[in-house]
Amino acid sequence: MSSQTDVQVHRIRAIYLTVTSCNRSLEFYTQALLFELVSDITVEGQDYSDLEGVTGAKIRIVTLRLGDELIELMEYLNIQGKPIPSDSQSNDLWFQHLAIVVSDMDRAYAHLRSFPVEPISVAPQTIPVDNEASGGVRAFKFKDPDGHDLELIWFPPDKGKKKWHQKNHRLFLGIDHSAIAISNTEQSLHFYCNLLGMQIDSRSLNWRATQSRLDNLPGAEVKITALRPIQDGVGIELLDYILPGKGRPMPSDWKSCDIAHIQIELVVNNLEQTVEILRSNGVRFVSSGIVQFTVSGSCDHKGYLVKDPDGHAILLVTDT
Repeated sequence: MSSQTDVQVHRIRAIYLTVTSCNRSLEFYTQALLFELVSDITVEGQDYSDLEGVTGAKIRIVTLRLGDELIELMEYLNIQGKPIPSDSQSNDLWFQHLAIVVSDMDRAYAHLRSFPVEPISVAPQTIPVDNEASGGVRAFKFKDPDGHDLELIWFPPDKGKKKWHQKNHRLFLGIDHSAIAISNTEQSLHFYCNLLGMQIDSRSLNWRATQSRLDNLPGAEVKITALRPIQDGVGIELLDYILPGKGRPMPSDWKSCDIAHIQIELVVNNLEQTVEILRSNGVRFVSSGIVQFTVSGSCDHKGYLVKDPDGHAILLVTDT
């Protein structure tokens, strides 16, 4: 599917997680998953309130790096957001996980299990070899201290990007993709490919006992469409659950300060044109307008927060 516009997503710069406590999450991500601290800033003022759609926001933002990839932990210091529903499942439409690539699944799993994590998967699972797109891939899903969904993933030699197979001493290598539960593949492809210019990288159907044990979802059958930006890097996976069917929709009143909030920061070639295209296609906007803001103590960015068809948050920014 090719883009119908001149808009192109160059890359995913970072993935933001709203957290209850930056201190707690910082300890977890740096110790259990070996992320490295990049910066720790506190922002407040009209720009961030306008950007995130939260009045009077005062936000501590901790930037962490794993390999080439960044995550941003966002703690709203003056607002208590709603927690993630404790009965969340992989087919609920607010589901979103980060896939963290490891060089050795058994060692990474043993290291992770020395911390008090809540597992989703029964144990690391190996995708059957007759699955052309992901056969031989090993994966394990679990939750961070706030209940955000995470996945360890290991690629056999014939799968995954070249960089995941470079010889180095690191156990946790970086972030391959963020996977989001969706209600309709074609609807999501229209948003991400037709409107934003992302490209389809692969398609697969994952099912059988392996997928059920991975998701802790009996009878799970999921259609997966992997998307990449033009500069490659972190991708987005669309998870369209055929069985047991679509889960609950994302509540319309969830805000950026609520703990379930995750936003993917997409760097686009032309922010103003992108905003106009999305507006003319009836996309839901969170920001009050294009906002100039500072990230990680770096130079100013211009950005706009929107929602995809199922309510997942997408922060569109210009390249700098």
